[in-house]
Amino acid sequence: MKAKQLSVFLENKSGRLTEVTEALGAAGINLSAMSIADNSDFGILRCIVSEPDKAYQVLKEQHFAVKITDVIGFVCPNVSGSLAVVLKHLSSKGIFIEYMYSFANGDVAHVIIRPSDLEACEAALAEIKVDLLAANDLYQL
Repeated sequence: MKAKQLSVFLENKSGRLTEVTEALGAAGINLSAMSIADNSDFGILRCIVSEPDKAYQVLKEQHFAVKITDVIGFVCPNVSGSLAVVLKHLSSKGIFIEYMYSFANGDVAHVIIRPSDLEACEAALAEIKVDLLAANDLYQL
């Protein structure tokens, strides 16, 4: 199932990530998951938050460059090779993963992906009975 993810473009300078987290915290918005990718000039903070539309507005008002992107969240067993099985199936269907981040919690791993084709990805995951995370469940992790 599709969920909304925020992508925030940040200059590579001290304090920018703090500014984002402070703005979200002050608005009562919780971060469920996040990933940062960077190059020499800027970074991209990708995050799942409790209220994505509200977070978008808060960050825009603070003059951050932010956009909302659809992603898919799913659960797989937290055992060696289980993610490889899922990714191999997606590859066999011609689905390219633009990026991914995940975190394990006990016996399960929560995985967030941005596939090249959201609908085809959901169908492919259903074929192998992968547990998709509903957006609201993902926002509340």
